[in-house]
Amino acid sequence: MTDQKTKKQTIDELKARYENLNKRKIQAEANLENARNQLEELKAQARQEFGTDDVASLKKMLADMEAENERKRAAYQESLDSIEKELNTVAEKYKQVDTTASDTNKNE
Repeated sequence: MTDQKTKKQTIDELKARYENLNKRKIQAEANLENARNQLEELKAQARQEFGTDDVASLKKMLADMEAENERKRAAYQESLDSIEKELNTVAEKYKQVDTTASDTNKNE
């Protein structure tokens, strides 16, 4: 572009330059329109699924969902820890019973 500013351009060069800029403008406008349409579609989807398209409300909903998921995950982990502890207790008792039975059988 610096060459274009320092060098005198012919009418044909200026027309070509204008056409190029005009094409870029048309593409930018089309991209903007597509982005607006996509935004409206996403807002409609959010309203349908979550009852709102307000970004702050959606962020709060997400935070609430994440907190609920964490609560459920922690409860699940706690439940598994409890089951594992009980199984270890049963296994230890079984080992003691098995050892006592082996000792009794050896003495006979």
